[in-house]
Amino acid sequence: MLSNIQQIKARKGHVIAVATEGDTEIAKLADDVIYVPKTTEMLSPIVNIVPLHLFSYYFSREKGYNPDRPRNLAKSVTVE
Repeated sequence: MLSNIQQIKARKGHVIAVATEGDTEIAKLADDVIYVPKTTEMLSPIVNIVPLHLFSYYFSREKGYNPDRPRNLAKSVTVE
């Protein structure tokens, strides 16, 4: 993952990382870090998805998009 972040930074990309509390290595590479509590590996996807869901919600609202009606949804979901 660290090499992927370095590749993004080399191309002038903005990096927002989700990391476990206490991870100081990621703060040196990422532009912004969202810290989540440390938990067992089995529960980490659940703990990580919450801030990502909130981030995407508020980001779409800030851009003026309706998060409940994403563009091109009909292409991937068919209602019969």
